[in-house]
Amino acid sequence: MPRAGWKKPETERRLSDLVSVGVLTRVFPPELVDEVIAEVGRTEQRHRSLPARVMAYFSIGMALYSEGSYEDVLAQLTDGLSWASGWAEEYSPPSKSAIFQARARLGAEPLAALFERVAEPIGTEATPGVWLAGRRLVAVDGMCLDVADTPVNHEHFGRPGVNKGEQAAFPQARVVALAECGTHAVFAARIGAYSESEATLAQQLLPELEPGMVLTADRGFFSYALWRKAIGTGADLLWRVRTDKAGPKPRHVEDLPDGSWLGQLKQTHSAAARREEPMLVRVIDYTIEDGRENPTAYRLLTTLTDPQEVSATDLAAAYTQRWEIELTFDELKTHQRGPRTVLRSKSPDLVLQEIWGHLCCHYAIRSLMAQAATHSGHDPNRVSFVAALRITRQTLAHPGAFPP
Repeated sequence: MPRAGWKKPETERRLSDLVSVGVLTRVFPPELVDEVIAEVGRTEQRHRSLPARVMAYFSIGMALYSEGSYEDVLAQLTDGLSWASGWAEEYSPPSKSAIFQARARLGAEPLAALFERVAEPIGTEATPGVWLAGRRLVAVDGMCLDVADTPVNHEHFGRPGVNKGEQAAFPQARVVALAECGTHAVFAARIGAYSESEATLAQQLLPELEPGMVLTADRGFFSYALWRKAIGTGADLLWRVRTDKAGPKPRHVEDLPDGSWLGQLKQTHSAAARREEPMLVRVIDYTIEDGRENPTAYRLLTTLTDPQEVSATDLAAAYTQRWEIELTFDELKTHQRGPRTVLRSKSPDLVLQEIWGHLCCHYAIRSLMAQAATHSGHDPNRVSFVAALRITRQTLAHPGAFPP
């Protein structure tokens, strides 16, 4: 542990050279961190005790030690290389105020850019649960995170209402993300205020889709406009829709031999909508026999229209994989962040920095879990996230502890 009173080393090694240990730097190497910081214009103009690279790793480290103090998190980050290199000389740790000021200088943009540069689907051809009809199965969904109750956070993020016109105890940030179902890797995300709907943020994620993907979504995401924009990316879609009066009403075109049917989607509420070309969809209607007298009726719409390529049964089974993104959010919110933990940052920019740090941290852990699973021939979703999180924490303080 760093202790006040020890002499600084005689070498010119900066703190940024020391924070290069543990699994974080396997996924976010120091040279990439420096490159991203330079691209967004946050490179330090003069020597500081807490330069930008250190604070980028610190922002990710806060996600690993969400209940630790600033000083504790920095100590975990900097102890690692001292242990690994046998470097006996240590330094007087910066104060909480100095760390806060360094966080503010860095801001949120470098963390967002770092996540965008690194995050991508990580499943291989042999990874179980990744593929459907030769396409990568991904999901979109959203979550809300409690943030510190300060006037500026309240103004920026807003908060949900509760009973009798009262408001919730904390403001909330809304996060909508794309995740690879077979690995739980979040590869794209957008962060907004509580008042921004999941569908609005999901629209911003559409450019992250590409041909060769199948996007699953729950019934809250469907709109004619969003569906049309999503198919414009070249990705295939497999979305659940409502079956009541508010749900879409495809016009029947043709029955298919597996019990599904082809239909046309087209809005008719306005003259402009009626002029648009109808969208061909395949409709899968089914129930799950679970012993209840009135089982829930499901309706899926998909752009995968050929039953010889993928059957209705396989599509219904694939849709259940959408729940993997729910489990992904549980990993991040319950285990990594901690249950009922409120994000500590007291200003909107630092809230965003903290959330991007959490996303970077989760991606780093999931990347290493996928590598370990591939090496051992296991399904990544059967590897314990809690165990991987514990090992990741250990590797910061003791890099040699990471198993091969």
